[in-house]
Amino acid sequence: MSGGQPGPVLAAGAVVWRDQDGEPLVLLIHREHHKDVSFPKGKVDPGESIPGAAVREIDEETGYRVHLGAPLGQAEYVLPGGRDKVVHYWSARVSRKEAERAGKFRPNDEVAAVEWVSIDDARGRLTYERDVAILDRFADRAAAHEHDTFALIALRHAKTVPGSDWDGPDATRPLLPLGRAQAKAAAAPVAAFGPKKIVSSTAARCLATVEPLSARTKVGVSDTPDISQDAHERGTADVKGVVRKRLDKAKTAVLCSHGPVLPDIVARIATDTADDAARFDLRRAAMLSVGEFAVMHIAGRKLVAVETHRNTVSA
Repeated sequence: MSGGQPGPVLAAGAVVWRDQDGEPLVLLIHREHHKDVSFPKGKVDPGESIPGAAVREIDEETGYRVHLGAPLGQAEYVLPGGRDKVVHYWSARVSRKEAERAGKFRPNDEVAAVEWVSIDDARGRLTYERDVAILDRFADRAAAHEHDTFALIALRHAKTVPGSDWDGPDATRPLLPLGRAQAKAAAAPVAAFGPKKIVSSTAARCLATVEPLSARTKVGVSDTPDISQDAHERGTADVKGVVRKRLDKAKTAVLCSHGPVLPDIVARIATDTADDAARFDLRRAAMLSVGEFAVMHIAGRKLVAVETHRNTVSA
Protein backbone atom coordinates (compact mmCIF):
# COMPACT_ATOMS: atom_id res chain seq x y z
CA MET A 1 0.00 0.00 0.00
CA SER A 2 1.39 3.43 -0.89
CA GLY A 3 2.44 5.53 2.09
CA GLY A 4 1.79 2.61 4.43
CA GLN A 5 -1.94 3.36 4.56
CA PRO A 6 -4.15 0.33 5.21
CA GLY A 7 -6.50 -0.73 2.45
CA PRO A 8 -10.26 -0.85 2.90
CA VAL A 9 -11.85 -3.29 5.31
CA LEU A 10 -13.31 -6.06 3.12
CA ALA A 11 -16.57 -7.76 4.01
CA ALA A 12 -19.02 -10.04 2.25
CA GLY A 13 -22.68 -10.99 2.53
CA ALA A 14 -25.83 -11.68 0.61
CA VAL A 15 -29.46 -10.97 0.03
CA VAL A 16 -30.58 -14.35 1.33
CA TRP A 17 -33.95 -15.33 -0.10
CA ARG A 18 -36.47 -18.14 -0.31
CA ASP A 19 -39.50 -18.75 -2.45
CA GLN A 20 -43.01 -18.49 -1.00
CA ASP A 21 -45.92 -19.06 -3.36
CA GLY A 22 -43.85 -17.90 -6.31
CA GLU A 23 -42.61 -14.71 -4.64
CA PRO A 24 -39.22 -14.18 -2.98
CA LEU A 25 -38.96 -13.39 0.71
CA VAL A 26 -35.67 -11.89 1.91
CA LEU A 27 -33.90 -12.44 5.21
CA LEU A 28 -33.16 -9.45 7.45
CA ILE A 29 -31.04 -9.51 10.58
CA HIS A 30 -31.46 -7.36 13.71
CA ARG A 31 -28.19 -6.45 15.43
CA GLU A 32 -28.69 -5.36 19.02
CA HIS A 33 -25.27 -3.76 19.52
CA HIS A 34 -25.60 -1.68 16.34
CA LYS A 35 -29.32 -1.02 16.80
CA ASP A 36 -29.89 -1.67 13.10
CA VAL A 37 -31.56 -3.94 10.53
CA SER A 38 -29.44 -5.15 7.64
CA PHE A 39 -28.41 -8.13 5.54
CA PRO A 40 -26.16 -10.90 6.87
CA LYS A 41 -22.51 -10.06 6.21
CA GLY A 42 -19.12 -9.97 7.89
CA LYS A 43 -15.43 -9.24 7.53
CA VAL A 44 -13.15 -11.31 5.34
CA ASP A 45 -10.58 -13.11 7.46
CA PRO A 46 -6.85 -12.89 6.53
CA GLY A 47 -6.16 -15.31 3.69
CA GLU A 48 -9.86 -16.01 3.16
CA SER A 49 -11.59 -15.55 -0.19
CA ILE A 50 -14.42 -13.02 -0.44
CA PRO A 51 -17.02 -15.57 -1.68
CA GLY A 52 -15.94 -18.00 1.03
CA ALA A 53 -16.36 -15.29 3.65
CA ALA A 54 -19.89 -14.55 2.47
CA VAL A 55 -20.96 -18.18 2.88
CA ARG A 56 -19.25 -18.52 6.26
CA GLU A 57 -20.71 -15.31 7.67
CA ILE A 58 -24.26 -16.19 6.59
CA ASP A 59 -23.95 -19.56 8.31
CA GLU A 60 -22.49 -18.04 11.49
CA GLU A 61 -25.05 -15.25 11.73
CA THR A 62 -28.23 -17.01 10.61
CA GLY A 63 -27.62 -20.77 10.69
CA TYR A 64 -28.38 -21.12 6.98
CA ARG A 65 -25.85 -22.94 4.79
CA VAL A 66 -26.16 -21.36 1.37
CA HIS A 67 -24.42 -21.21 -1.98
CA LEU A 68 -23.97 -17.93 -3.77
CA GLY A 69 -26.02 -16.83 -6.74
CA ALA A 70 -25.39 -13.82 -8.96
CA PRO A 71 -23.45 -10.82 -7.62
CA LEU A 72 -25.37 -7.72 -6.55
CA GLY A 73 -22.47 -5.29 -6.42
CA GLN A 74 -20.75 -3.55 -3.55
CA ALA A 75 -21.65 -1.17 -0.75
CA GLU A 76 -18.88 1.28 0.15
CA TYR A 77 -18.79 3.56 3.16
CA VAL A 78 -16.45 5.09 5.73
CA LEU A 79 -16.16 3.57 9.20
CA PRO A 80 -16.26 5.80 12.31
CA GLY A 81 -12.46 5.62 12.55
CA GLY A 82 -12.09 6.98 9.04
CA ARG A 83 -11.19 3.75 7.25
CA ASP A 84 -13.06 2.73 4.11
CA LYS A 85 -15.18 -0.43 4.12
CA VAL A 86 -16.25 -2.36 1.04
CA VAL A 87 -18.95 -5.04 1.31
CA HIS A 88 -19.42 -7.48 -1.60
CA TYR A 89 -22.95 -8.85 -2.00
CA TRP A 90 -24.51 -11.76 -3.84
CA SER A 91 -27.96 -13.28 -3.86
CA ALA A 92 -28.23 -16.61 -2.05
CA ARG A 93 -31.23 -18.90 -2.12
CA VAL A 94 -32.32 -20.97 0.88
CA SER A 95 -33.84 -24.23 -0.31
CA ARG A 96 -36.90 -25.71 1.38
CA LYS A 97 -34.74 -28.55 2.68
CA GLU A 98 -32.17 -26.14 4.14
CA ALA A 99 -34.90 -24.03 5.73
CA GLU A 100 -36.22 -27.12 7.48
CA ARG A 101 -32.72 -28.19 8.57
CA ALA A 102 -31.85 -24.81 10.07
CA GLY A 103 -34.87 -24.96 12.37
CA LYS A 104 -35.52 -22.09 14.72
CA PHE A 105 -32.98 -19.30 14.81
CA ARG A 106 -31.07 -18.85 18.07
CA PRO A 107 -29.75 -15.39 18.96
CA ASN A 108 -25.96 -15.13 18.93
CA ASP A 109 -23.22 -12.59 19.61
CA GLU A 110 -23.82 -10.88 16.28
CA VAL A 111 -27.53 -11.20 15.61
CA ALA A 112 -30.42 -10.74 18.04
CA ALA A 113 -33.18 -11.79 15.64
CA VAL A 114 -33.90 -12.64 12.00
CA GLU A 115 -37.06 -12.25 9.97
CA TRP A 116 -38.32 -13.20 6.53
CA VAL A 117 -40.14 -10.35 4.80
CA SER A 118 -41.30 -9.33 1.35
CA ILE A 119 -39.12 -7.09 -0.79
CA ASP A 120 -41.47 -4.15 -0.22
CA ASP A 121 -41.42 -4.68 3.55
CA ALA A 122 -37.64 -4.96 3.51
CA ARG A 123 -37.31 -1.51 1.91
CA GLY A 124 -39.08 0.02 4.88
CA ARG A 125 -37.16 -1.93 7.52
CA LEU A 126 -33.56 -1.65 6.35
CA THR A 127 -31.61 0.94 8.32
CA TYR A 128 -29.14 1.99 5.62
CA GLU A 129 -29.78 3.41 2.15
CA ARG A 130 -26.77 1.49 0.87
CA ASP A 131 -28.58 -1.75 1.75
CA VAL A 132 -31.73 -0.53 0.02
CA ALA A 133 -29.66 0.01 -3.14
CA ILE A 134 -28.47 -3.61 -2.98
CA LEU A 135 -32.05 -4.78 -2.38
CA ASP A 136 -33.25 -2.82 -5.40
CA ARG A 137 -30.77 -4.66 -7.63
CA PHE A 138 -32.15 -7.95 -6.34
CA ALA A 139 -35.73 -6.66 -6.82
CA ASP A 140 -34.97 -5.77 -10.45
CA ARG A 141 -33.71 -9.31 -11.05
CA ALA A 142 -36.77 -10.78 -9.33
CA ALA A 143 -39.13 -8.63 -11.40
CA ALA A 144 -37.45 -9.95 -14.55
CA HIS A 145 -37.53 -13.54 -13.20
CA GLU A 146 -33.73 -13.57 -13.26
CA HIS A 147 -33.00 -13.98 -9.55
CA ASP A 148 -33.00 -17.80 -9.47
CA THR A 149 -29.78 -18.75 -11.24
CA PHE A 150 -27.24 -21.49 -11.78
CA ALA A 151 -23.65 -20.93 -12.86
CA LEU A 152 -21.10 -22.29 -15.27
CA ILE A 153 -17.66 -21.74 -13.77
CA ALA A 154 -14.64 -21.63 -16.09
CA LEU A 155 -11.49 -22.53 -14.14
CA ARG A 156 -7.97 -22.38 -15.53
CA HIS A 157 -5.58 -25.02 -14.26
CA ALA A 158 -2.96 -23.97 -11.72
CA LYS A 159 0.77 -23.35 -12.28
CA THR A 160 2.39 -26.26 -14.07
CA VAL A 161 5.89 -27.55 -14.79
CA PRO A 162 6.95 -25.72 -17.99
CA GLY A 163 6.94 -27.74 -21.18
CA SER A 164 10.62 -26.99 -21.69
CA ASP A 165 11.39 -28.76 -18.41
CA TRP A 166 9.25 -31.82 -19.09
CA ASP A 167 10.28 -34.87 -21.13
CA GLY A 168 6.92 -36.63 -21.32
CA PRO A 169 3.72 -35.87 -23.25
CA ASP A 170 2.30 -32.38 -22.65
CA ALA A 171 -0.88 -33.77 -21.11
CA THR A 172 1.14 -35.44 -18.34
CA ARG A 173 2.83 -32.26 -17.05
CA PRO A 174 2.21 -32.01 -13.29
CA LEU A 175 1.51 -29.00 -11.11
CA LEU A 176 4.41 -27.21 -9.47
CA PRO A 177 4.31 -26.85 -5.66
CA LEU A 178 3.02 -23.31 -6.30
CA GLY A 179 0.31 -24.81 -8.49
CA ARG A 180 -0.74 -27.24 -5.79
CA ALA A 181 -1.07 -24.30 -3.41
CA GLN A 182 -3.15 -22.44 -6.01
CA ALA A 183 -5.42 -25.46 -6.51
CA LYS A 184 -6.00 -25.64 -2.77
CA ALA A 185 -6.67 -21.88 -2.62
CA ALA A 186 -9.24 -22.06 -5.44
CA ALA A 187 -11.29 -24.77 -3.77
CA ALA A 188 -13.09 -22.63 -1.16
CA PRO A 189 -14.18 -19.73 -3.39
CA VAL A 190 -15.35 -22.05 -6.18
CA ALA A 191 -17.18 -24.23 -3.63
CA ALA A 192 -19.01 -21.11 -2.39
CA PHE A 193 -21.06 -21.22 -5.60
CA GLY A 194 -22.21 -24.79 -4.95
CA PRO A 195 -21.08 -26.80 -7.99
CA LYS A 196 -23.05 -29.98 -8.59
CA LYS A 197 -20.76 -31.17 -11.38
CA ILE A 198 -17.01 -30.90 -11.99
CA VAL A 199 -15.86 -31.41 -15.58
CA SER A 200 -12.14 -31.44 -16.32
CA SER A 201 -9.83 -31.72 -19.27
CA THR A 202 -8.09 -35.08 -19.34
CA ALA A 203 -4.71 -33.37 -18.80
CA ALA A 204 -3.01 -34.17 -15.50
CA ARG A 205 -2.66 -30.47 -14.61
CA CYS A 206 -6.42 -29.91 -14.81
CA LEU A 207 -7.29 -33.06 -12.89
CA ALA A 208 -4.85 -32.07 -10.14
CA THR A 209 -6.31 -28.53 -10.02
CA VAL A 210 -9.85 -29.75 -9.27
CA GLU A 211 -8.77 -32.43 -6.80
CA PRO A 212 -9.01 -30.17 -3.71
CA LEU A 213 -12.36 -28.81 -4.94
CA SER A 214 -13.70 -32.33 -5.37
CA ALA A 215 -12.55 -33.26 -1.88
CA ARG A 216 -14.15 -30.16 -0.38
CA THR A 217 -17.51 -30.46 -2.18
CA LYS A 218 -17.65 -34.27 -2.30
CA VAL A 219 -18.49 -33.96 -6.00
CA GLY A 220 -16.75 -36.40 -8.32
CA VAL A 221 -14.76 -35.32 -11.37
CA SER A 222 -15.75 -36.20 -14.94
CA ASP A 223 -12.86 -35.88 -17.37
CA THR A 224 -13.26 -35.34 -21.10
CA PRO A 225 -10.89 -34.68 -24.00
CA ASP A 226 -13.52 -32.35 -25.46
CA ILE A 227 -12.13 -29.40 -23.45
CA SER A 228 -8.48 -30.52 -23.53
CA GLN A 229 -5.67 -28.54 -25.11
CA ASP A 230 -4.52 -31.51 -27.17
CA ALA A 231 -7.96 -31.92 -28.77
CA HIS A 232 -8.25 -28.16 -29.23
CA GLU A 233 -4.94 -28.07 -31.13
CA ARG A 234 -6.00 -31.05 -33.27
CA GLY A 235 -9.36 -29.46 -34.03
CA THR A 236 -11.28 -32.34 -32.44
CA ALA A 237 -12.48 -30.62 -29.25
CA ASP A 238 -16.24 -30.37 -28.71
CA VAL A 239 -16.63 -27.29 -26.51
CA LYS A 240 -20.06 -26.64 -27.98
CA GLY A 241 -21.32 -30.08 -26.96
CA VAL A 242 -19.92 -29.84 -23.42
CA VAL A 243 -21.40 -26.38 -22.83
CA ARG A 244 -24.81 -27.23 -24.26
CA LYS A 245 -25.05 -30.34 -22.10
CA ARG A 246 -24.32 -28.29 -18.99
CA LEU A 247 -26.85 -25.64 -20.02
CA ASP A 248 -29.48 -28.32 -20.58
CA LYS A 249 -28.81 -29.71 -17.10
CA ALA A 250 -29.21 -26.20 -15.59
CA LYS A 251 -27.06 -27.12 -12.58
CA THR A 252 -23.99 -25.23 -11.40
CA ALA A 253 -20.92 -26.84 -12.93
CA VAL A 254 -17.17 -26.25 -13.12
CA LEU A 255 -15.30 -26.58 -16.42
CA CYS A 256 -11.55 -26.82 -15.77
CA SER A 257 -9.49 -26.25 -18.88
CA HIS A 258 -6.53 -24.48 -20.50
CA GLY A 259 -5.58 -20.96 -21.54
CA PRO A 260 -6.10 -21.57 -25.27
CA VAL A 261 -9.45 -23.34 -24.73
CA LEU A 262 -11.09 -21.05 -22.16
CA PRO A 263 -11.89 -18.25 -24.65
CA ASP A 264 -13.89 -20.79 -26.68
CA ILE A 265 -15.70 -22.03 -23.56
CA VAL A 266 -16.63 -18.50 -22.46
CA ALA A 267 -17.63 -17.48 -26.00
CA ARG A 268 -19.83 -20.57 -26.40
CA ILE A 269 -21.61 -19.94 -23.11
CA ALA A 270 -22.20 -16.32 -24.15
CA THR A 271 -23.40 -17.30 -27.62
CA ASP A 272 -26.01 -19.64 -26.15
CA THR A 273 -27.18 -17.34 -23.33
CA ALA A 274 -26.48 -13.65 -24.01
CA ASP A 275 -28.75 -11.42 -26.08
CA ASP A 276 -26.28 -8.56 -25.65
CA ALA A 277 -22.86 -9.99 -24.87
CA ALA A 278 -21.24 -6.55 -25.11
CA ARG A 279 -22.57 -5.57 -21.67
CA PHE A 280 -20.49 -8.27 -19.97
CA ASP A 281 -16.72 -8.29 -19.43
CA LEU A 282 -16.21 -11.49 -21.36
CA ARG A 283 -12.64 -10.64 -22.33
CA ARG A 284 -11.54 -10.69 -18.69
CA ALA A 285 -13.48 -13.93 -18.14
CA ALA A 286 -11.75 -15.55 -21.13
CA MET A 287 -8.20 -14.37 -20.34
CA LEU A 288 -7.74 -16.03 -16.98
CA SER A 289 -4.34 -16.47 -15.38
CA VAL A 290 -3.40 -19.81 -13.85
CA GLY A 291 -5.62 -20.75 -10.92
CA GLU A 292 -8.21 -18.04 -11.67
CA PHE A 293 -11.88 -18.63 -12.44
CA ALA A 294 -14.86 -16.88 -14.00
CA VAL A 295 -18.46 -17.42 -12.92
CA MET A 296 -21.19 -16.99 -15.54
CA HIS A 297 -24.60 -16.77 -13.86
CA ILE A 298 -27.59 -17.93 -15.89
CA ALA A 299 -31.35 -17.72 -15.33
CA GLY A 300 -33.12 -20.20 -17.59
CA ARG A 301 -31.03 -19.72 -20.73
CA LYS A 302 -30.19 -16.04 -20.14
CA LEU A 303 -26.83 -14.77 -18.94
CA VAL A 304 -27.44 -12.27 -16.13
CA ALA A 305 -23.97 -11.67 -14.63
CA VAL A 306 -20.29 -12.50 -15.08
CA GLU A 307 -17.64 -12.24 -12.37
CA THR A 308 -13.97 -13.21 -12.25
CA HIS A 309 -11.83 -14.13 -9.26
CA ARG A 310 -8.08 -14.01 -8.83
CA ASN A 311 -6.24 -16.76 -7.05
CA THR A 312 -5.11 -15.71 -3.56
CA VAL A 313 -1.76 -17.47 -4.20
CA SER A 314 0.00 -15.35 -6.80
CA ALA A 315 2.00 -16.94 -9.59
